[in-house]
Amino acid sequence: MRKPVLLGLVAVGLSVGTGGLIHGQTTPSAASSAPTYSKNAAPIFYSNCVSCHQPNSMAPMSLLDYRSVRPYAASIKRAVESRAMPPWFADPQYGHFLNEMRLSDGDIQTIKAWVDGGAPEGDPKDLPSQPVAADGFKLGPPDIVIDIGEDFAVPPGDDVRKTFVVPTNFSEGKWIRAAEVLPGNPKLVHHVHLSVLAGTAQNGPVDEEGNALGSRSPQLWDVVRGQALLKDSAPVVNDACAANLPALPDMGITAAEGGSFATMLPGKGPDIFDVFGDGSTAKWIPAGAKLQFAMHYANVRQALPPDRTRVGFYLAKNPPAQPVKRMDARDYYFMLPPGADNQEVKKCVEFTADKMLLSITPHMHYRGKDARYELVHPDGRRETLLFVPRYNFNWQQIYRFKEPNAVEKGSKLVITFHYDNSAANRSNPNPARLVRWGDRSEDEMMTTWTEVIDALPPGHNRKTN
Repeated sequence: MRKPVLLGLVAVGLSVGTGGLIHGQTTPSAASSAPTYSKNAAPIFYSNCVSCHQPNSMAPMSLLDYRSVRPYAASIKRAVESRAMPPWFADPQYGHFLNEMRLSDGDIQTIKAWVDGGAPEGDPKDLPSQPVAADGFKLGPPDIVIDIGEDFAVPPGDDVRKTFVVPTNFSEGKWIRAAEVLPGNPKLVHHVHLSVLAGTAQNGPVDEEGNALGSRSPQLWDVVRGQALLKDSAPVVNDACAANLPALPDMGITAAEGGSFATMLPGKGPDIFDVFGDGSTAKWIPAGAKLQFAMHYANVRQALPPDRTRVGFYLAKNPPAQPVKRMDARDYYFMLPPGADNQEVKKCVEFTADKMLLSITPHMHYRGKDARYELVHPDGRRETLLFVPRYNFNWQQIYRFKEPNAVEKGSKLVITFHYDNSAANRSNPNPARLVRWGDRSEDEMMTTWTEVIDALPPGHNRKTN
């Protein structure tokens, strides 16, 4: 598994009340001609970076103390000047987002001036208080914590897929306002899909997204060591918006409602279901449900301490006016020819009822290049909701709209991805290979996860896009 090679600066100022990320905008005062780490740089790092850049986390170094930061000063300057970090990839021309992670121009100039001035430490008494996560949870102590049920030792070698199913022991259903999946060993865990198994649902082999493998047609799919791979001989559909699509499983134009309850992805923050911060939206877990942790453990070269991933749930005070739902869209049948440097793959989704679109998460693997989301309204009006011009598998973001998008019945979401399967893509595992959908990182995916509600809660006056 390839790991990020430099920095991952992720905002830590999460607030369940607002459902978003809050990050400070700090610049040196006019009287301060020599910025220091303690007085000027550390507040920026603490507000924007240290949820990843802390000891025993996914990032390669800590930004919590001067001794750890100083050797990387020049690299930090390059990363923030180029806006490679914080890892936020949405084109600012389209959409406004609650969890937007962009440093202000002032913050960037502060870091540049600090490094150009020799990156001095300054007076440690000027340091702000370090951000303190409650037992690792960014939102503070959860109301309920459930783990995978065992200490799992990941063997060195290939990526490992492992599914854990554990009981909630809930005697009554729970409304959840936020959830955070927290790896026990961040050096091992690449990502996690947490699903709720209700009623008599039984656990069994699942794919990378937590979907049952038993439903896959053996004429179309191979399943090797618990991982699904579309056969090279399967029909090819790179334009799943075209008319007269072939009759194939999961080729419909209606998004599938369901999907994971919560996720842990590289660079992504906790899942916020209280979207407006007023208790009007939440997610439901029924009594007696089980939790399914679909784990993707990264390729490690030596044995590391075991993992015991857990999820923290934050309870809603009252039943919400609207439940948050997840709707997923995929094109399983695309094909990337060897060497293709800009292969286009499209998927269209038609809405059969009015919805409010709250968030979008694009998902590809190493060959993913860009992702565009356009909403075509029933009157023909077309607008771009989100454009990600530089997709990065190592930093998979959820894009939460600052104002929910009104999607009328009969609207169509046009999803357009491009892939680079050429040797020019330095992340490409094998540019000489024909690539189809597969669970392994060296394969590919074309999938989108969205969050919706059926309508704005009654009496809610929130403006829409």
